[in-house]
Amino acid sequence: MEQKNRGDFTLPGEAGYEKLTLELAKTWGADVIRDSDGTKLSDEIVQAGYGIYSTICIIRQHNEFALTHPDAQQQVFLCSDPVVATEETLRVSPLEGFFDQQFEINDTPEALAYWQVYDRTSNRLLPREQWEYAEGQVTIRGCEKWHEYTVSFLCWRIWEEINMYNHTTNNWQSEHLRQLDPRHPLAWEYLQKWLEDWCIANPDTTVVRFTSLFYNFVWIFGSDMKRRNRFTDWASYDFTVSPAALAAFQAEYGYALTAEDFIHQRKLQVTHMPPTKAKRDYMDFIQRFVAEKAKTLVEIVHRYGKKAYVFYDDSWVGLEPYGKQFATIGFDGLIKCIFSGFECRLCAGAEAPTHEIRLHPYLFPVGLGGLPTFSEGGHPEKDALAYWRSARRALARQPVDRIGLGGYLHLTEGYPAFVDAITRIGDEFRRMKALHQAGAPYTLPLRVGVLHTWGSLRSWTLSGHFHETYMHSLIHINEALSGLPVEVRFLSFEEAEQGALRDLDVVINAGRMGDAWSGGEAWRSDRLVEALTEFAYQGGVFLGVNEPSATEGYQYTFRMAPVLGIDLDRGERVCHGRWSFDLPQEQPFPVNPEALGAKDHLYLTDGKAQVLAAKDGIPQLTVHAFGQGAGVYLSDFHFTTENARMLLDILLYAAGKEKDALYLADHPSVETAYYPAQKTLLVFNNAEEKVAVKIVLPGGSLQVELAPLETRELEIEA
Repeated sequence: MEQKNRGDFTLPGEAGYEKLTLELAKTWGADVIRDSDGTKLSDEIVQAGYGIYSTICIIRQHNEFALTHPDAQQQVFLCSDPVVATEETLRVSPLEGFFDQQFEINDTPEALAYWQVYDRTSNRLLPREQWEYAEGQVTIRGCEKWHEYTVSFLCWRIWEEINMYNHTTNNWQSEHLRQLDPRHPLAWEYLQKWLEDWCIANPDTTVVRFTSLFYNFVWIFGSDMKRRNRFTDWASYDFTVSPAALAAFQAEYGYALTAEDFIHQRKLQVTHMPPTKAKRDYMDFIQRFVAEKAKTLVEIVHRYGKKAYVFYDDSWVGLEPYGKQFATIGFDGLIKCIFSGFECRLCAGAEAPTHEIRLHPYLFPVGLGGLPTFSEGGHPEKDALAYWRSARRALARQPVDRIGLGGYLHLTEGYPAFVDAITRIGDEFRRMKALHQAGAPYTLPLRVGVLHTWGSLRSWTLSGHFHETYMHSLIHINEALSGLPVEVRFLSFEEAEQGALRDLDVVINAGRMGDAWSGGEAWRSDRLVEALTEFAYQGGVFLGVNEPSATEGYQYTFRMAPVLGIDLDRGERVCHGRWSFDLPQEQPFPVNPEALGAKDHLYLTDGKAQVLAAKDGIPQLTVHAFGQGAGVYLSDFHFTTENARMLLDILLYAAGKEKDALYLADHPSVETAYYPAQKTLLVFNNAEEKVAVKIVLPGGSLQVELAPLETRELEIEA
């Protein structure tokens, strides 16, 4: 695509590399230069006429204060590894197995009041008089022999987790940074004064880029390198806890939280599981606290004539861009680190004046998974273009305002192909943005609702990046939907009961039995089942993936089995006869069985479902006519751009809207976006080989030949 304009690009600068910084700013058309964690900008860069982003992490740059006020540090509930009692007396070292550079036991009287000891074999809380703590050990008396026991305890977090990651990734030798809790009155007073002083000392800064806010997502390291990462949950609230927070919660809500409300039988309150009432209440409590404090910081920044952007990663917990508190804070911009298309949509759809995405790869020697990028064996240009292919399909559907990079700019030296790749990406981005500014892209008449526990609060996300949650079928569905020409909404089960289905064509429910995405006990609601059954009967499509609507205690495992025409046998029907089926001689659309995985113990309920794919005699893809609508079942779904097209074909076929499929290519590796206001069709070849395609237009078609990975811009008379 031809370069149309410049700007909308944030470049990471680096003192000591002024020439490189300014040359690449020109090459990539940057209008803003930023610092990164571990880098600084020199006066030569700051005075070069660019906008300046200054990165601050408000809670982690204050070791002197933290060391003199250790009670102002952040905390977390941990649970010891279980120990089997072989005698009536048992001694447990609670912190054993955890990374002692990250945690330190909080044994103050306020903290000890929240400690709990459990007999996990009988799931019984032990009375306080049965155990005692001294010198790093808990002694438990009156144990049941051969039972497992655990200790739940509060810890200080003495190494801020992102700083810890950056140290271990880049072999930093600098001081370990600690983190302050803004709930501590002296810490909050200090942080406000620190920000005021910082704004005065940095007059050239145009945007204060908050590296999130106060509380990091949960990242628990272990002492054993075989299991360094003990637990990670990008959307968990565990790192917000403290005796002060628990006391404030009890005063407001009228009931007390305990360690077990967080530890949850050592499973922790994982975002992938339906939340308890206590968790929902606590999340709302923290969100209001974070919004209140964040608003004060934004007001300080504004008083000094600067804008305030927030980076929606790292210490983002409580921020919730799709929550009801976010808009009240007053941020001028939202920045999101992205690896995937659904992360672009997550950023683009949030309520903020400016949306910016940080592209990958990060300018580090190795990537997040430990593979080389800007080091021997790395191919950062290939990484950049691969990530961009995922991003651009989403950005073609919904725009953001800016793109940028982060990290050490000097690492790009010796990688001219990477410089060329970013130049191409910048040009494509600017052209797409210009098309969006003229008018929205054409969308097929297909309105899709994604149904799960969190609803719109967790639009486009599944607690992590694509590479962290790859095992969940819904994240693959989200990634596919992010670039499809359909309207997408996210709704909760409560909203589905209350009428949110009325203006939808398709409802998707994907997940495993009992998880937050399938829904678990939400499916015990007859009103929910009634609403969705009526929706399908009157012409809607209910699409279930993996174990949709699954719960125990009913005639079917899938409560929507009458609509789907298929169910899961958990052993009760092993003696029952099964319906046989034949696959069609000719498929209504191309089907890739490998995208659908394989799931055992599925059976057809009434034999009327059309089986379009099967493996070893077990259905993988079925379509079941139901009233004027249909139920569609996929045993699983794995994203590729080709499989995304298959998903679109499934939706169009089940909804009876194949004739509405305009501006689509007949090759699964080729995606398109049509912008009626400028009569422009963008065509993306995601394949690494040349392809010839036919594109359906109103009243005709267009033949196009595309080079490997080519993006083509075509003028189309609609």
